[in-house]
Amino acid sequence: MSDADHDADRRHDEGALVPADAWAALRRLTPARIGLGRAGASLPTRELLAFGAAHAQARDAVHLPLDVAALRPRLQALGLQTIEVASAAADRPTYLLRPDLGRRLGGTGGALLDAHTAAHGPLADDALLIVVGDGLSSAAIERQAVPLLAEIRRQRPPGWSLGPVVVATQARVALGDDIGQRLGAAMVAVLIGERPGLSSPDSLGVYLTRAPKVGRSDAERNCLSNVRAEGLVHAEAARKLWWLAEAARRLGATGVALKDDSGLAPGAGLGVAEATPLPSGRSG
Repeated sequence: MSDADHDADRRHDEGALVPADAWAALRRLTPARIGLGRAGASLPTRELLAFGAAHAQARDAVHLPLDVAALRPRLQALGLQTIEVASAAADRPTYLLRPDLGRRLGGTGGALLDAHTAAHGPLADDALLIVVGDGLSSAAIERQAVPLLAEIRRQRPPGWSLGPVVVATQARVALGDDIGQRLGAAMVAVLIGERPGLSSPDSLGVYLTRAPKVGRSDAERNCLSNVRAEGLVHAEAARKLWWLAEAARRLGATGVALKDDSGLAPGAGLGVAEATPLPSGRSG
C-alpha cells in the first residue's frame, strides 16, 4: 500500500470516529440557540451575525412606532368599528421609563370614549370589548392582530357580540381597564405586543378581564401568551379566548378564580381554580 493510500485510509478511519452533529435534530425542533459550535474560543461568524440581527429585530420591535394609519383600514376591512386613543405616556422613552403612565388614558382619549358612551350608551352585556395595544412590540400587532381578530370574529359563539376595537398606543395591559370602564364593558380582551425575545420579536399576548375598572390587578386577568405562527396559532388562541370568556361569564370572574381547562373534553366543567389568590399587583 502506498503512503498516499495509507493516509487516505487513516483519514477515513478517523472520520468514522467523528460523530454526526448531535444537536442537529434538536435545532429543528426549537428556535432556541443551542449547539452553536465555536471558532477557537469564540462563536462562528455566522452565529455571531445571526445573534446581532436578532438583537436588532428585538430592539426595533420595542422602539418602532405602531403604524395606526395602516392598521385601521385592515381592521375596518373585517367589518370592525375602530376608535384610536393614546395613553398618558407622551412618547416612547417616557413609556419605557414610566409604566404607570401607560396604564391610564391621556390627551383627549378619555373624553373621546366618554362621548362615545354618552352617544351610544354603555356596551351591551353580551359584548366583548377588544383593545389592540402596541405594548412592547409594534411588530406583534402589525403581524398578529388582524389574523387573530379575523379568527375571533369567525369563532364568535352565539349570544356574543363585539364592541368597537379600540387601538391604543403607548399602551400597557391595564390601559384596557380604563378604556373598558369608560365604555361600560362587561369584559375586555387586550391584544398587546409582548416583550420581544431574540427568537420571538413579534409575539402577541391576550389579557382577558371581567368587569374592567381602574385598579384591577394582574390576579384578576387570564392571559394567553406567545400568539404567533411559531407558538399559539391564531385559530387556537381565538378558541381559547372564547372558552375563557364564556366560562368567565358563567363564573362571574376572571384571573386566579378561573382555570384554563379549554383543552379538556367539552362539558368538563368551568375549571374553577383552587389556588390561594395572589397578592394584588400592577399590570405590565
